[in-house]
Amino acid sequence: MKVECYDKEGEKVYDMIVRQILQDVQVIRSINDLRVFVDPREPLFIIVIKFEKAASPIMLEDLAEYEYDKQANEVFIRIKDETYLPELLKKLWELEGRNKIHQPSRYEVIIDDPKVDLNKLVVHDPQEDMKKKIYDAMFRIIPEGFRVIKHKSEDDIIAMTCSDEIIKDEWLEKTDKIIEEVKNK
Repeated sequence: MKVECYDKEGEKVYDMIVRQILQDVQVIRSINDLRVFVDPREPLFIIVIKFEKAASPIMLEDLAEYEYDKQANEVFIRIKDETYLPELLKKLWELEGRNKIHQPSRYEVIIDDPKVDLNKLVVHDPQEDMKKKIYDAMFRIIPEGFRVIKHKSEDDIIAMTCSDEIIKDEWLEKTDKIIEEVKNK
């Protein structure tokens, strides 16, 4: 982790703030590299985070068995692992509508007149959860008032160039340079 600022006292304070926020949001262990560049005279704030790949997505097949009843025009899902049941229900409500989803017991879910293909249905994606937490941390770290933001995201790197003014091209070039440093580390 590296914080750069012309003001060394400000640098120390921002380093402490960043570490505290990463701990609060519980992503500090998932961060491979983090760079912050601060220049309040410009005003410019750049943050680049490289994070670890999370576990593979949890698919419907991982937690349930299902079969289609052609005659009743229903899908009957038998839950084997309840861990992700709330997320499964939420996903099915989004895809099919709440009125078509029935749960007669803890281990049964029925979909009336199903339209969605359940093959390869992602129930829980740890990588997306990780990204959400990292974005949450980044928005907490960005100085208040710096709401003009240019965002870049590729694979396991997220970067934001922030200001309270129009973002300048040289700032974006600085961000790209930091991204390259983080990639090649």
